[in-house]
Amino acid sequence: MRKIFLFLILLAGLAPAAVGCDLNDPDRDILRIGAFYYTSLPPRITYKTEYLSLAKLGGEKILREVEERLGDKFSGLYETIDVPYTLYTLYQGEKIIGYIHGINQKGKHGGLQVFLAYDTQGIIKHFYYQKLTSRKAQELRSVEFAGQFAGLSLKDFLSYAVQTGAGGSAKVQAIKNPSPEDAADFLATLRAVKKNLILMDIFVFNKKENKFLQN
Repeated sequence: MRKIFLFLILLAGLAPAAVGCDLNDPDRDILRIGAFYYTSLPPRITYKTEYLSLAKLGGEKILREVEERLGDKFSGLYETIDVPYTLYTLYQGEKIIGYIHGINQKGKHGGLQVFLAYDTQGIIKHFYYQKLTSRKAQELRSVEFAGQFAGLSLKDFLSYAVQTGAGGSAKVQAIKNPSPEDAADFLATLRAVKKNLILMDIFVFNKKENKFLQN
């Protein structure tokens, strides 16, 4: 009996944990992003870090809401209900000037970490991969590819179908895959962007209007 009990403890310790997505070096990365995509004028940009999860914000109900809006089910270590989402709120003095938020996404050959920098209205200012395991990494990491996301918002992705890659606004449909012969990581990236936008809509931009957060 004692051996069984010890085995269960060890097994629980080996159970996979939810996988979050943090900036590797927030001080460096936020200063760099802020200088290029927000403002380099004084006072210096500072930030606040918050840790959020669907489990804490509404549980299964809000998870089902996110899945419905995404048009796909959550699955795997990157999409459990208790995944910690790290939100960086950017300040210049006392004024909020934007947000940075990243998520993990399963790709064809490994995980992707897709970060988006937003203005205060939910418009994307900057897109970048912190991690990208792909045979087409060089093409996907290009400035030209990243630039196609600037100016987009959740509204552009509302009708985008993540399972087929169809739909979305004209701007979304115009996003070019730099490696047309291999669409898997391109489609995974667009799914990550839509999921990021939906989560930020819940966490920040429409927090007061979200029916689950009001309960």
